[in-house]
Amino acid sequence: MSDARVLWIDGELQPADDASLSVFDHGVTVGDGVFESLRTERGEPFAVTRHLRRLHRSADGLGLNVPFSDAELRDGIGDVLAANGGGEARIRVTVTGGTGPPDSTRAADQPKVIIATSELTSWDPAAVVVTVPWRRNEHSPVAGLKTTSYAENVVALRNARERGASEAIFANTAGNLCEGTASNIFVGLRGQLITPPLSSGCLAGITRELLLEVTYSIEQDLPLECLGDIDEGFLCSSTRDVQPIARLDGRDLTPCPGPLTTSAAAAFAGLVARTTDP
Repeated sequence: MSDARVLWIDGELQPADDASLSVFDHGVTVGDGVFESLRTERGEPFAVTRHLRRLHRSADGLGLNVPFSDAELRDGIGDVLAANGGGEARIRVTVTGGTGPPDSTRAADQPKVIIATSELTSWDPAAVVVTVPWRRNEHSPVAGLKTTSYAENVVALRNARERGASEAIFANTAGNLCEGTASNIFVGLRGQLITPPLSSGCLAGITRELLLEVTYSIEQDLPLECLGDIDEGFLCSSTRDVQPIARLDGRDLTPCPGPLTTSAAAAFAGLVARTTDP
């Protein structure tokens, strides 16, 4: 991918240096927007059908209209990838609330849609993870939606990094295991691979969804305290795939990866090898 950046904004390709967004756009002033992050695989956007489906779910949850068809968004993604030299990349599709007053009142302005690419994140082979004291609110009207309001995640991840970790794990208000700041979590407990259900308030991660389809894993509420008893675990997301957890709240998980993690990673890799749009 070349260093020059070209964006797709409301149907038009624009050099990044020439692109602009109103300072009164609701995505800037109040975090009123939704987004999707996906990666390429063999030069193609991976799982784009599922990502666009989730984009619409998130937009519907905020009452936002996505003013472009899926076909137009797919073309936009392809155009941006081509304009930036192709190759492996991270793709972000953002829909903002459009220009409006700097408060919670949304104006009638049409939402703005932005497609951008960047270099893929280089993840460590295994993650160091800590739990944080703040809780996800599974009763929130935006629970499970991929919104641009990420300040809570920024605070939690900063706390984790100050403690020598690479990801922070939240419980929800019921005290049950929920998710990371930018990842879902699977844990191995007494030979069973388990991930929190969507009712916990976690994001409906695309990689999580695919792993549930290709592994013998289950969804189950688990108290956060169960992390002291797990045998193994991993994080998953659209850019990290399956990332084993090496250390959790100061406790080494050995072996790393464990057998359930190794099996899940192999199953996911097999899926990716078969298709770029499962």
